Amino acid sequence: MLTIIKSSNIVDMINSLPFAFISLRWLDVLDIFLVAVLIYQLYKLVKGTVAIRIFLGILAIYLLWKLVSALSMELLSEILGQFIGVGVLALIIVFQQEIRRFLLIVGSQSPFAGAGLVNKIVNWSKANTEEEELDINAIIRACYNMSRSKTGALIVIATDTELKFHTSTGDQIDAKLSAALLESIFFKNSPLHDGGAIIHKNKIVAARCILPISDNPKIPSSLGLRHRAAVGLTESTTAIAIVISEENGTISLASGGKLKNGISSEELGEEIKAAMKKDQAPS
Repeated sequence: MLTIIKSSNIVDMINSLPFAFISLRWLDVLDIFLVAVLIYQLYKLVKGTVAIRIFLGILAIYLLWKLVSALSMELLSEILGQFIGVGVLALIIVFQQEIRRFLLIVGSQSPFAGAGLVNKIVNWSKANTEEEELDINAIIRACYNMSRSKTGALIVIATDTELKFHTSTGDQIDAKLSAALLESIFFKNSPLHDGGAIIHKNKIVAARCILPISDNPKIPSSLGLRHRAAVGLTESTTAIAIVISEENGTISLASGGKLKNGISSEELGEEIKAAMKKDQAPS
């Protein structure tokens, strides 16, 4: 005997299925997409570092906690639950370097971090004052001479910010930029030759500054700490970093966390102009 199923019964059966009552809005799709992008960016930030192993370890403990909770293993579940309970605080302590780098990247790329907007709000009273342009030719001459003499150097050009934290780690100079002054700073017998020299608004603000070292595994092992420091600074700021190798006199330029190695003094000027134009573009 055949049983005739009415359409109303089919609808009732579908509505009785799990999750059939959930409605999906376009905002929910956008929410999932933004979370996926955030997770991917965090993965890129910790990829290739020790932090990724720590993250996988915490994830393994969380999954184990869920498993023992489902199996009603009360004692082990209580111990792991206490660990997970302070998980946010533990993540902040363990990933403090990665979180700091992430916030620096977000802050430097924020619309409120643009040079034009900040200068209009903070320095509105100085709108009529003329600022001296960066003397790129002085930097090129100094780099050319130091490259010929194989004098190691690390020169940082600050674009939209003064890098006050990094300048505070060195010796304050606050002198007008010149090729001779740059060469004298990195002269091998000079007490200021270690570390980086930071330039802002055509002034050498400080020398012998301590810069963050990049842990990017893609940097060739043949490159030294100067190159890693140049990449490390430009990973979290919009600054430009120039490195002169004391081994072979090679000129390198770092911008946006990427290093261009073996450029000529003629190419250096074009690279600096291109990087500054990109970083100072209005948001």
